[in-house]
Amino acid sequence: MKALMTIGLLFISNTFMTLAWYGHLEFKKISWLSSIGLVGVILISWGMAFFEYLFQVPANKIGFDENGGPFNMFQLKIIQEVITLTVFTIFSVYVVKTDKLAWNYLVGFSLMVLAVFFIFRKW
Repeated sequence: MKALMTIGLLFISNTFMTLAWYGHLEFKKISWLSSIGLVGVILISWGMAFFEYLFQVPANKIGFDENGGPFNMFQLKIIQEVITLTVFTIFSVYVVKTDKLAWNYLVGFSLMVLAVFFIFRKW
């Protein structure tokens, strides 16, 4: 249960993170945001990042093995990275729609999945 809660919270967190880091690139498509300056973009991104941390910090606290969770710190980090790439890929391909999912991206993502295998493997 803690594993699923951790992963779910990380997905929510990474959705906010992706919006904070890359969502402003789409402001040009929204009339009332298209002329906002850099300071405005930063403030909006900080606001979104606040919600990222509301989910990310509890996810790591719940999931960390020294707090009774199922994952060590390395495992938490690789889970977070794979979730970040997953959310970013969905955002890029289906929301922004400016980039195509090329073969080299799929190879890179596959290597991240391979990293998960090695990180979680008990030797």
